[in-house]
Amino acid sequence: MSVAAPNVPGMAFNGPAVQGTFDDLGTPLSGVTFVVVDLETTGGSAKEAAITEIGAVKVLGGEVLGEFATLVDPGMPIPPFITVLTGITQQMAVAAPGIDHVLPSFLEFARGAVLVAHNAPFDLGFLKAACAAQERPWPSPAVVDTVDLARRLLTRDEVPNCKLATLARFFRTATEPCHRALSDARATVDVLHGLLERAGAFGVDTLEELTSFARAPTPEQRRKRHLADAVPAAPGVYIFEDARGDALYIGKSGHLRTRVRSYFTASETRRGVREMIGIADRVRTIVCASTLEAEVRELRLIAAHKPRYNRRSRHPERALWLKLTAEPFPRLSIVREVRDDGGAYLGPFGSTRLAEEARAAVHDAVPLRQCTQRLTLRLISQGRAVTCALGEIGRCGAPCEGREPPEAYARHASFARTVLEGDVRPVVAATRARIQRLAAELRYEEAAAQRDRLAAFVRGAARCQRLSALSGIAQLVAARPAFDGGWELHVVRYGRLAAAGTVPPRAHPVPYVEALVATAETVRPGPGAAPRASAEEMECVLRWLDSPGVRLVEVDGTWSCPAHGAEGVRRWIDNAYRDTDSRKVDRGGRPMR
Repeated sequence: MSVAAPNVPGMAFNGPAVQGTFDDLGTPLSGVTFVVVDLETTGGSAKEAAITEIGAVKVLGGEVLGEFATLVDPGMPIPPFITVLTGITQQMAVAAPGIDHVLPSFLEFARGAVLVAHNAPFDLGFLKAACAAQERPWPSPAVVDTVDLARRLLTRDEVPNCKLATLARFFRTATEPCHRALSDARATVDVLHGLLERAGAFGVDTLEELTSFARAPTPEQRRKRHLADAVPAAPGVYIFEDARGDALYIGKSGHLRTRVRSYFTASETRRGVREMIGIADRVRTIVCASTLEAEVRELRLIAAHKPRYNRRSRHPERALWLKLTAEPFPRLSIVREVRDDGGAYLGPFGSTRLAEEARAAVHDAVPLRQCTQRLTLRLISQGRAVTCALGEIGRCGAPCEGREPPEAYARHASFARTVLEGDVRPVVAATRARIQRLAAELRYEEAAAQRDRLAAFVRGAARCQRLSALSGIAQLVAARPAFDGGWELHVVRYGRLAAAGTVPPRAHPVPYVEALVATAETVRPGPGAAPRASAEEMECVLRWLDSPGVRLVEVDGTWSCPAHGAEGVRRWIDNAYRDTDSRKVDRGGRPMR
């Protein structure tokens, strides 16, 4: 059958009309080869960790075409908690081929296919880093992220989150994910098929439709784009509020209008944020003088309002400190509050595990008692103290039993106070000696555990010393060149940002500095390393002070760190974790290169 072209003015037809097929509209999903991949690694960052296992399944039209699975020698120690999580030990990994041998085989297995992963940026980040290390070009395949699809296709009523284990239970996968690469890849295949079936109900039949559908803005996002219309183009803080005026989400940006508008586009795929957009009724903004002021205001507002869609910084009061108690026989205790009670403090720590590891490192160097009872001379003389088990094995002087006099124990307590207040050398020396002994006995996993314990102490001490140095300054005024040719000004008192302002281009800065200092918030000194601001706020200030171009205008006090402090050792610790060739440690407890 031939069809004559209509005679339309201004429109020319150069041949007979041809009706296109549905195949011309895209690649049918039934004809797409997917390679579902999962990795196990030594950590969460491709810059500091390495691959320990690769598992992949190739599927076409719902049928499995092949599987790829191998352990990989990461070229670095496997942390104990990774071994507990995955079951992959150092001995297993050492016997496996390196990534330089495994990567070409995997790329050949996946050639021409669409890569699928659960939380694809994580897995692809490691694969891209491996290609870069070998100077191989990344093939840039099409990618499907099952997390993005699940966020688009499943409701909160169906699944509470989009973790692989949760989706596996929802879709009743044949394989249960268990943090091993091939098993998790097999589970992801079943999850993918379940999601593709759901997507079909939305008319998604081609690969092109699938990739665009996963990142398409929701109807709520499109409907509420007008909320960003009145947002200014300036640095500051934005607050999404519901109809009652309660804060739902608080963020900061150097350009408020651009950032807020991004929440109503396809680039915003976070499930919780998309849900928040559906509830939000307005966006309130607070314009700030600088990006530092915006950072600090964001932290303070999150801590004050605790918005339900903010995950971080909601509870700065939950920070943990390691405290040398002020009592006749001091001990190390983990506390949440710093008091002006004569105790010595170290921290803050982000988790109980890190605080406990730091405490264990100090106990290995200083023979303090580890019992929790409040010990007094009267209690000891009456024989009512708990029997010391550590004293029986020589790890405690057993003052509770009267075997160690108060004068001798006081020397240990004084030694511990010196360690907590700045001199980390005794703890570092004791731990390195232990690492040396374990390395000589080829007990590398235990040596790595000792390194982790030392790292918790050193990083906690370095953080405490940096914060203490800043909080000890009554007033610090600093300036940084602004993009418009003027200056950013900040006044910091006892570690707290007390004022922020700007100096216009070509204006004399002295009157502006004097006016900012005169109107700055009054701040009183207090106990501990972070007496008048949260540790996060003080670290924002410290990062700004370390940024290029910052000039100190006034410093009322001494800004310094201890001569034998933790900063230098922290660099060694960080290098030990970054060293991709350090499966062992040398006789000095240092990573071998």
